[in-house]
Amino acid sequence: MLTRRQLVLKRIFDLSFSILILPFAIIPLILLTVLATLSTGSNGFFVQQRIGQHGKPFALYKIRSLKGSHHVDVLEIKQSETKFGSWLRRTKLDELPQVFNVLLGDMSWVGPRPDISGYADKLEGDDKIILSIKPGITGPATLTYRNEDNLLVQQSNPKEYNDIVIWPDKVAINKAYIQNWSLVGDVKYIIRSVFGSSW
Repeated sequence: MLTRRQLVLKRIFDLSFSILILPFAIIPLILLTVLATLSTGSNGFFVQQRIGQHGKPFALYKIRSLKGSHHVDVLEIKQSETKFGSWLRRTKLDELPQVFNVLLGDMSWVGPRPDISGYADKLEGDDKIILSIKPGITGPATLTYRNEDNLLVQQSNPKEYNDIVIWPDKVAINKAYIQNWSLVGDVKYIIRSVFGSSW
C-alpha cells in the first residue's frame, strides 16, 4: 500500500501534469465532442457512474462512441458503435475528458481502470488494496488489455470469460502495481500509453 507521502507525491504529479495538458486538450476535446454528437445523434459528452477510491462511486467523463446506451455488452458495442466511435475507442481519445476527473480528484493519470458496480466494490481480503488508490486513465492492466474488446468478442460467453480470466488477472496486475509503485513508473506508463507499449 502506498504511504501517505507517496499518495501526496502522486497527487501533486497528477495535478501538475493535468494543468500542463489542459490548455492543449481543450480544443481537441470540444471538436471531438461535437463530432461525437453528430455521429451518434446524442450528447457527445457522456457521463457514467464508476467505482472509485475506497469503493465510492463517482461520475466518469467520456466522449460518446455508441448510439444509444453505453450500458451494453461487448457484442452490442460492436453493433452500436459508429465508425467515428470505433476510432475514438481504438485511439482511447474517448477518455480525454477524464483529465477533468483527475483535476477534481476522482482519478489519477495512472492506476487501475475504474469499473462499473459489481467488480472493484466487491473485492475482498488483500485484493481490496486496489481501492486504496484513485483509479487511473491508464496503467499496467490497461496496457496489457489494450485490445480487450477484440479479445472478448471472440469468446462464446464474453462476460464469463471476463469474470473468470480477465478480471482476476487485472486484479493481480494492479496489486503488483501498487506494491511496487514509483513516480518514475507512472511516467513510463503514460509514455507507453501515448507512444506504444514497446517503449
